[in-house]
Amino acid sequence: MDYVDRLRRFAVNDPSLDVDQQVEPTALDARTVAVARLAALVAVGGAEPTYGSLVDEAVSAGATTAEIVDVLAAVVPIVGLPGVVAAAPKLALALGHDPFGADSPG
Repeated sequence: MDYVDRLRRFAVNDPSLDVDQQVEPTALDARTVAVARLAALVAVGGAEPTYGSLVDEAVSAGATTAEIVDVLAAVVPIVGLPGVVAAAPKLALALGHDPFGADSPG
């Protein structure tokens, strides 16, 4: 199935979409998918445990910690600064930092 057909099926919520096969990205590499999923997690105000698994996925796919933190900066224009501020401690914990502890600036 080409991208136009996939787009059409998503747009009409086609019941024949196979969630296990046809919903997974086909044109993006694993690193890009992982970073995009982190951005989406920030946008929806995801739960803290999810950050850990998605950060692990991103690092395993080759993303650096600097790139992962840059996700926050990249989504500010979309989700707003309050959304990014709410996500930052969750991301920090997922990266192994205590956002309010000894390794915090200040």
